[in-house]
Amino acid sequence: MYAIIEDSGQQFKVSTGDVIRVDVRDLPEDAKQVTFDRVLLVSDEQSGKIGTPLVDNAKVVADIQNTLVKGDKIDVIKFKRRKGYRRKQGHRQKYLQVKIAEIVA
Repeated sequence: MYAIIEDSGQQFKVSTGDVIRVDVRDLPEDAKQVTFDRVLLVSDEQSGKIGTPLVDNAKVVADIQNTLVKGDKIDVIKFKRRKGYRRKQGHRQKYLQVKIAEIVA
């Protein structure tokens, strides 16, 4: 069984046991799970449900593994030729790492 969820403008294809990285969000300090309720599609081997735009009463429950995972470093470079103008700035996105516990259809 797998599902396609939408979180922060990105779509993820997940099944039970998958580990994904989503954007950091404000959570209580004692939070152990995150629930994704924006489910676009739920499917198993025989049949599937496609939402218009969301599947009714469907959710994906995930266990929090790590609260701050750093992504790859991105260099932002501005350059204008023959002017002596150069700027370099780095960025490193922080993510929330979760493991999919169950898919409720």
